[in-house]
Amino acid sequence: MDWTEIIIDSLKQSDTTLIAYVPDISIDRVTSKIDDDPYFQLVPATREEEAIGIAVGAYATGRNSAVFMQSSGFGNSINAIASLCIPARTPIPIFMNMRGGSGEFNIAQVPMGRATRPILDELGLVHFTLDDEYNMDKIVNGAIKLCHANRQPVAICMTQLLHGGKLA
Repeated sequence: MDWTEIIIDSLKQSDTTLIAYVPDISIDRVTSKIDDDPYFQLVPATREEEAIGIAVGAYATGRNSAVFMQSSGFGNSINAIASLCIPARTPIPIFMNMRGGSGEFNIAQVPMGRATRPILDELGLVHFTLDDEYNMDKIVNGAIKLCHANRQPVAICMTQLLHGGKLA
């Protein structure tokens, strides 16, 4: 299985049926497959905090949900995560395309890419970084299980080394 299939399989194993996302070319390989699969309902959002709100609303109605976003947009979602997800104990796996690392062509992506993991630490949120497919199934399945057992968001940070990145 490639990385996209591992994520899709993990989402299915956790009965996660609603996926809110902000479109991004680097994660289009997985969100396109999710969109083609009738198991899922893929809901596009214009901003990351909107995607968080959609996912929290789905969870409030009894559906497991996840969010896909880019690390640069993570900054937009911090208030929604800190003032909604964390106090309401909402288990939302957040799949984040990490920008600003090795091979980055857009200097504007570097500051938020560097700040994302420290911000997650400050919020007390567990996060995992995926650089390749080695043990990825165990990491993603374990992260989603932990997310639901702890009833807190968990970030799954996907680097350019995993998905190939965005071309200039």
